[in-house]
Amino acid sequence: MDFTPYARCVSLVRKQVVRAMTGWGCAEDDTAAAVLISSELVTNAIEHAHVPGERFGITLAVTRRHCLIEVADPLTTAPWITSPSLDDEHGRGLNLVATLAEDFGHHRRADGGKTVWARLTLTGPGRSSPPVGGI
Repeated sequence: MDFTPYARCVSLVRKQVVRAMTGWGCAEDDTAAAVLISSELVTNAIEHAHVPGERFGITLAVTRRHCLIEVADPLTTAPWITSPSLDDEHGRGLNLVATLAEDFGHHRRADGGKTVWARLTLTGPGRSSPPVGGI
């Protein structure tokens, strides 16, 4: 799905991820982890890759063992993990993603933007998502 880069879209993304993961029969803990990862990646796209008039997209795909979350945005700037102090209110998003995901990274897209992705190992059984694999 594509979204306009506004903070209010984060809650919509969360709801869509819950709906998709539940529909695919994923465990509650797996769904919660996918929601958190999606929220962090989408928030980063909104806060750090906002280009007026440009949208960002999220794709969610599930196999029996993994959930792949991809967030595409219009910038090519690579995401980076920060080391926030205890008093910092921001800067922990990719640390959370790195903790929850089996692996994560990014790649440039042919259209000039990038896709940030995270692969989550599922703890419970799930049914594969539709071949198009998106929410």
